Amino acid sequence: MTAKNAVIHRVATLDLKVEPWTWPFAAQRRDAIDAHFAEKQREKPALWNGRILLGRDARFAGGHLGAHYFETDFAGLLAWRDWGYPDTTIFNGFGMGALRSVDGAFVLGVMGNHTANAGRIYFPAGTPDPDDVSDGLLDVGASIAREVEEETGLAPGDYRPRTHWDCVVTATSIAMMQILDVDASGDELKRRIEANLARQEEAELSAIRLVRNRAELTSAMPLFVTAFLEAQFDGEVQARQDGSQ
Repeated sequence: MTAKNAVIHRVATLDLKVEPWTWPFAAQRRDAIDAHFAEKQREKPALWNGRILLGRDARFAGGHLGAHYFETDFAGLLAWRDWGYPDTTIFNGFGMGALRSVDGAFVLGVMGNHTANAGRIYFPAGTPDPDDVSDGLLDVGASIAREVEEETGLAPGDYRPRTHWDCVVTATSIAMMQILDVDASGDELKRRIEANLARQEEAELSAIRLVRNRAELTSAMPLFVTAFLEAQFDGEVQARQDGSQ
């Protein structure tokens, strides 16, 4: 299925190998990348140049996603993004926890002004880092669990992850979406997360948004989020028409 230049692959398994590899873009433009990051950090002092993982050689086959990941720094990712993605051989591949309430509302957060994506509306997510690697493989489920807890306060015992992944592919990214079902209404879940945000000294999220239908999608949501939600809403309509739900 497609939506506005995004393609969604539903897969049951991920095989994301993390291997040593030197990214030519980061090596060849190191000085310019460092200068760019220094400028961005002056604008937003909370930015941190930590180690992250990016992907290459993605392949989908038989309900499976395979790819190779390599370690680089956040400064390289930021420059690659801000300069219009000059290296098309790599992608930003990350997990997103698509929190869904018992009454069908999807729960998203508005990124705070101190972040690199201020004002954008996402599901809990983060670029994977070396802490998400286990036995040479990227553990996307663990990455999602960490980000969900950091951003919302919800622990793994508070939701049920579905067993499949909806991988939303764009020209520069693969968002590996996993629906996380929560036994609470959307309004109750929103209040709970907002209370958690109020207790944080510098919360990553500035607000919580509930999305129940297409009319609630906004331009502040990136393509991989809107494509995923549109597919979910279209699927629900089809299921009701078929009488299967």
